[in-house]
Amino acid sequence: MTINKEPILKTGRASAQDKASATDQAARQIIATDEAKRAKKTERLRLLREAQESATPVELPTATKRKSRAKA
Repeated sequence: MTINKEPILKTGRASAQDKASATDQAARQIIATDEAKRAKKTERLRLLREAQESATPVELPTATKRKSRAKA
């Protein structure tokens, strides 16, 4: 068995600021990705809705006749 002179655990510690920076960067990247996906989906759905609305004619509501009450 040979002795490995490399330490098993890293002795250098990352500072709290480095950890916070890495977390912040990861969170901002996730948020930006989600925002881009949401904007793309919204645009796609808006175009589909507009196409559907232009394909179907708009029906105006017709006036309904009221029944007159029978006088007692």
